[in-house]
Amino acid sequence: MRSVLLVLSLTLVAVPGAFARDASTTLTLEQQVGQLVVMSFRGTTAPTYVLAALQEKRAAGVILFGGNIASPDQLRALTRSLQLERGRPLVAVDQEGGRVRRVPWVGPVRSEPEQAAAGTVRFGAAAAARQLRGLGITVTFTPVADVPSVQDSAIASRAFSRDPTVVSASVGASVRGWRSGGIAPAAKHFPGIGGAAANTDDAVVRIPRSRAELERVDLAPFRAAIAAGAPLVMVGHGRYPALDRFRIASQSEPIIDGLLRGELGFAGVVVTDSLEARASLATGSLEKVAERAVRAGADLLLLTGRGSYQPVYDHLLAVAKSDPAFRARVRDSAARVLALKAGTR
Repeated sequence: MRSVLLVLSLTLVAVPGAFARDASTTLTLEQQVGQLVVMSFRGTTAPTYVLAALQEKRAAGVILFGGNIASPDQLRALTRSLQLERGRPLVAVDQEGGRVRRVPWVGPVRSEPEQAAAGTVRFGAAAAARQLRGLGITVTFTPVADVPSVQDSAIASRAFSRDPTVVSASVGASVRGWRSGGIAPAAKHFPGIGGAAANTDDAVVRIPRSRAELERVDLAPFRAAIAAGAPLVMVGHGRYPALDRFRIASQSEPIIDGLLRGELGFAGVVVTDSLEARASLATGSLEKVAERAVRAGADLLLLTGRGSYQPVYDHLLAVAKSDPAFRARVRDSAARVLALKAGTR
C-alpha cells in the first residue's frame, strides 16, 4: 500500500506533457470544454444529468458539500457512482480541518491555526488523505495559504498563522502530507486574501497592498506550495490594484499567466474559487465571468450554485466554436486537467 501511495504522490504533480496534449486532441471540442468545469449538486445521490455529464466527459468532476455526505457507506456508494470508467472525474471536498470539514468523521480534527501550533500539519494531512482516498475522494481544496495581516482579517480563523514564515512552512508540510496519502491538494486563495476584512463570498474585496508588500507577506506561502509540488492552486476573487488595476484575480491574465505561471513557475492546474461568489458576480453574469477566467488562464471553473452548469457549459462551448484563441486556451487547460486526472487515479 505504501508503494502505491508513493507512486500516487509522485504523479499528482504531472503537468501537460506530450501524453496529455495527445489525449486532449482525442477529445471532441464538447469534451475539452467539459474538462474545464467542476459541478455541484444537491442530495446524497448524484442526479442523472450529473452522471451523464461525467460519463460523456462534459464535466471534469464534482465538488461535494455537507448536504451530499451522510455516512461512510453512503459516501462510498456515491463516489463509486461518480467514478465511472469513461469519465475518470475529479471528486473534491473542502477538508481544511476544524469546522471546515465536509467529511466530518475524517480529519484533520484541528483547525489550521491549531495544527500549526501543535506541529501536526503534515501528519494530520497524510492521515486524512488516506481516509479520504478510501472514500473515493481525489482532491481537497486545502491548504489555506493566506496570511492574515490586518486586525480584522476575514480568513484569520482558518489560516495557519499571522507569520508568513510559519504559514509558508505549514503550507509546504500540508501539501506534502496530502500528496503522500494520494490526495491532490489546492493551495488557496491566490494571490492571498489575508489583507481583506471581508470574504469574497459575501463582498467585493479590494486589497491595496504594494507589490513589495504582496511579495513579502502574501506570495511566500504560494512559493512554498509550488516548491512542495502542489498540483493545484486556487485563485481568488479579490482585486489587487498593484497587480491589475482593472480585473479581479480570477479574471486577470497578469495575475494568473504573468505572476503565478510566469514568475512563480507554477505548471499545474489553476482552479477558481466559486464563480458564484459575490465578488465574482459583481463583475458580470456567471457566463461572462467564466469566460473571462478561462481567457485569463484558469483551467478549472468551480461552480457551486444550483443550475449553474448548463448555461456556463453552453456559453463556453459557443465561444470556443467561434474564437480560435479561446479554443486554444480550452485545449491547453483540458490537457492540464487530464494530466491531473492521470495522477489521481
